[in-house]
Amino acid sequence: MLYRHLTTAARSAARTQAVPSFRNFATAAPVSGTRNHKVVVVGGGSGGVNISHQLLQSGKFAAEDIAVIDPAEFHHYQPGWTLVGGGLKTKEELRRPMKSLFDPKLKFYNDSVATFAPESNFVTLSNGDKIGYDQLIVAPGLTVSPANIKGLPEALANRDAPVSSIYTYDSVQKVFPSIQKMDKGNAIFTQPAGVIKCAGAPQKIMWLALDYWKRAGLYNPSNPSGSAINISFATGLPVMFGVPKYNAALTKLQQERGVNPLFQHDLIEINGNNAIFARPDGAETVTKHFDFLHVAPKMGSPAFIKNSPIANEAGFVKVDDATLRHKKFANIWSAGDASSCPTSKTAAAVIAQSPIVVRNLLNAMEGKQPDAVYDGYTSCPLLTEYGKVLLAEFKYGPEPKETFGNWFGIDQAEPRRSFYYLKKDFFPWVYYTHMVKGNWAGPKGWIN
Repeated sequence: MLYRHLTTAARSAARTQAVPSFRNFATAAPVSGTRNHKVVVVGGGSGGVNISHQLLQSGKFAAEDIAVIDPAEFHHYQPGWTLVGGGLKTKEELRRPMKSLFDPKLKFYNDSVATFAPESNFVTLSNGDKIGYDQLIVAPGLTVSPANIKGLPEALANRDAPVSSIYTYDSVQKVFPSIQKMDKGNAIFTQPAGVIKCAGAPQKIMWLALDYWKRAGLYNPSNPSGSAINISFATGLPVMFGVPKYNAALTKLQQERGVNPLFQHDLIEINGNNAIFARPDGAETVTKHFDFLHVAPKMGSPAFIKNSPIANEAGFVKVDDATLRHKKFANIWSAGDASSCPTSKTAAAVIAQSPIVVRNLLNAMEGKQPDAVYDGYTSCPLLTEYGKVLLAEFKYGPEPKETFGNWFGIDQAEPRRSFYYLKKDFFPWVYYTHMVKGNWAGPKGWIN
């Protein structure tokens, strides 16, 4: 993961960012033949549901002034899927019917976006309907693409194949039974090169599995070569984690617990019980035999974003890193995984970005300049065993931005039991009780 510093000068410039010189889209006439709204939100995930409710609570919108577009039947608390993989929760308890989450004053289109027409202020749905807007917020998340690794879809679908993943609803239920079934041989956990949801998750499930096998007498961190199970972490990155402070702590854990690091190994194919990895700079591929394989699939921006005029060269919504406003179209904003912000893709990042989008959008509607600045904050509650979590919090740089470190002087790179209960119990509760209603702002606490 690459990060960039946001300098003081850049932040100052963001606060006084001039509206682009093209016409003010917010005052454009409605497009003929469309259903029009003041604000259209693309995506009903963490960002879309949070932002739409925060906007509604501003008191500046009437019924159906705000519309949300999403094709999904269910909304999932995806950060909890690691807990499902570790046998701590069920996937069913972490989802809600999508329609049940939205205030009746919000218009919900249970459909997908086909195309954007930013010059004309409308989007076209897959059914051909056109939805017009004054302001557009794009927050559809990332697309998880198992098919981009040859043989992975078939291996995940095969009940007898020792291949699983916490990254999809259909495959997450296979993870813990596979951990329980494993009694000897080679266990490999993978992380792809490139952008993924929660870059810490591939090793979270590894640490839980290691702890499970240790308790079962199948793995001895003091004598890994003499253990029934051998554990490898194959990552497309050159390090365990992209933030130096937490990388040091996790590298120490990797060494102390005898995990074999396979850095810059990017899984590209599964062939039977063999995993085939690409290596950098044109080096020959590497084949590793496995008896257990946990895969983090490749991910990327959704095709309808990637192939649209609002995307940058990498396929993400091209926004200013600080104001979250589109760099070309002044009435388009983005939050969450589909934005071009150079920070880790997590629910915590979305929660931090949401108030920034809301304030700056409301300012824009009143003809004011954006004055709220996103500093790149994100968080990764990284399970290191059953009962302990390393709570990584950081911003652009990447530099630590620790909540409990600032309040109590706690070193959050040290795994703690108190952080475990935040991850396991508090975060899932606060997510569906308050965050989806627009009332939770992460470390800043409750809104309204």
